[in-house]
Amino acid sequence: MPENSASVDAANWSGEGEFTQTLLDHLRTLGTITFLRVEDAPASRSEADYNFISNEIYVSFAVTSRVERGKRFGLLPTSRTVHEKAMTMARLEEALSATEAIGVPDYSDAGMLQYLRAQRIVPPYQTRGYKLVELVRIYEAGAASRALETPG
Repeated sequence: MPENSASVDAANWSGEGEFTQTLLDHLRTLGTITFLRVEDAPASRSEADYNFISNEIYVSFAVTSRVERGKRFGLLPTSRTVHEKAMTMARLEEALSATEAIGVPDYSDAGMLQYLRAQRIVPPYQTRGYKLVELVRIYEAGAASRALETPG
């Protein structure tokens, strides 16, 4: 694991989901991410013939600062500090899409990346297996809420 890897808060995650773990392992290696939080989503459920795992990952991007110099009223020298995120959700999507083990998200918009993976699991010595469906959503921590707003 690289020395500059992001810290991970997994206190609210059961640890289920191979693809979620793959995502976390890769996200930790990106130098532009400073913090990750992963948690189980309330939609997770299990039945006799399928297992649905839903996890949410929240990422915090590193912030870089630079000083911009200029003139006020064309005469007075001024300077201001500009803070910029080192990465955006769009650039994160590009970085994850270029990774063979992860690939292109099944859905993405300005505030979320969503991956859906399904596989058939046949445990040893059993004739009938089950379908494992894993849904992972990645959000930017601290971004505006995605809750639907009702017009007032």
